[in-house]
Amino acid sequence: MRPTASRRWAGVPRWVRAVVVAAGCVFAYGAIVHLGDLLGLRPGGPSPSTPTWLMVYFTSLTVLNPLAALLLALRRIEGLLLGCAVLASDAAANGYANYVLETAPGVTPGRIGQAVITALAVALIAVAPRVTPWLHRPERPGRRAPSHRPGR
Repeated sequence: MRPTASRRWAGVPRWVRAVVVAAGCVFAYGAIVHLGDLLGLRPGGPSPSTPTWLMVYFTSLTVLNPLAALLLALRRIEGLLLGCAVLASDAAANGYANYVLETAPGVTPGRIGQAVITALAVALIAVAPRVTPWLHRPERPGRRAPSHRPGR
């Protein structure tokens, strides 16, 4: 029998739940934004002059963002690790797009967005070591995962 959602989160501190839910929401939002960019629905998205490699990366986020959100919802450590990698690389890619490719001077909406993504990346990477023990680790064949949880 599968545990219910409330049982799945039993014993997990509220702050860990808050981090996981907030990160999941960030990745769901990111998936929508990048899908909108891909479909050309969002004003201010990538321009036709955006390098192919950067467009391929931004397009990959339409899969990686919801995957990170799903894995986090399942309390998988892979979701947290993928989320950290996605946010850090998204901050770098947006930094390149907004500071190297963008010719407008000063503060632009893209640069504000890049700063927010960078702050989210730093925050998730900073809390990841404390959140990790509360997530499910990948199971190895023939080996049971330890039942130890911090604070017990």
